[in-house]
Amino acid sequence: MIAGKKVGVIIPAAGTGKRMGGSVSKQFLEVAGKPIIIRTLEHFQSSPDIDNIILASDKENRKPLNNLIKLHNLTKVSSVVEGGAERQDSVWNCLQEIEKYDADLILIHDAVRPFISQKLIHAVLIAAKEDGAAIAAVRPKDTIKQSSVAGYAQNTLSREQLWIAQTPQTFQFQIIKRAFEMARIEGYYGTDDANLVERIGMRIRIINGSYDNIKITTPEDIELAQIIAKRFVTKSI
Repeated sequence: MIAGKKVGVIIPAAGTGKRMGGSVSKQFLEVAGKPIIIRTLEHFQSSPDIDNIILASDKENRKPLNNLIKLHNLTKVSSVVEGGAERQDSVWNCLQEIEKYDADLILIHDAVRPFISQKLIHAVLIAAKEDGAAIAAVRPKDTIKQSSVAGYAQNTLSREQLWIAQTPQTFQFQIIKRAFEMARIEGYYGTDDANLVERIGMRIRIINGSYDNIKITTPEDIELAQIIAKRFVTKSI
């Protein structure tokens, strides 16, 4: 547990997964015999650091999602709220709901990152408690090129200062609330939650994530996830 702190989790799960194709929303697709969203939620359900979970879902999927939550006895899920037009809108709706539970720290995680470890959950929460904001990220493995507008390689970026952002992204409640309020006032949509916090001048600590902590968005990701799932259950998390 995080001493003296209540922790709430926000999981935006209102996406339709257009890149995945098919008629089933990607969070309901199965990996090793279990829906992706349930795999994700179970890690937070079993974490001693987490007090409650709020999800955002589109109207069509709210009933089947609630049914799955009951079936798998996910008692830390406090409510499933209506999703917004964009991911950022869904997180905002969750923030309004989670405020009722007096959470001190807010952890935001992608619904389709089902391989989050207990160790990483704890690490980002401790960092956010100390610094106000923290994200999981990994270093790029490949050489990164910067191009000109015309599409020609212009510069090779040093990987020493480059990170690929993941979730969870974790914040003290008042910080993330202020960041979202400012973005709404200005009509700004960021690439991730940390982007909004950067805009209000806050430093964000980077915690080493995991290359297994993939976001499942394409059919190729499903194939990789099946492999990771077999390995994930055999190692210490």
